[in-house]
Amino acid sequence: MKIKNNKILHRISIFKSNKEIYVQIIDDIERKTITSYSSLKIDKYKNKKITKIDKSKIVGLGIAKKMKKHNIKKAYYDNKGGKYHGRIKVLIENIRSGGIKI
Repeated sequence: MKIKNNKILHRISIFKSNKEIYVQIIDDIERKTITSYSSLKIDKYKNKKITKIDKSKIVGLGIAKKMKKHNIKKAYYDNKGGKYHGRIKVLIENIRSGGIKI
């Protein structure tokens, strides 16, 4: 309930499939997606073999840059009842290293 009632911060929603990972920054007040990023946008690494963890690192830094463009400095992670480990943990840590408070 604390997360649902927090209308000041933007929400980070993450979806991971077997091969890819997707991130959205959502404004719950206006009910709109502000920005998004996914591992599908990694064009320069298509010819090389890249691990899922490396994709998560790149996506984390990419979404952090987009959040800075939209002047978002704080957000909260909506885990939807899932565990905070593996690719999700790496992605969130790279968003933090990009200068965003979570």
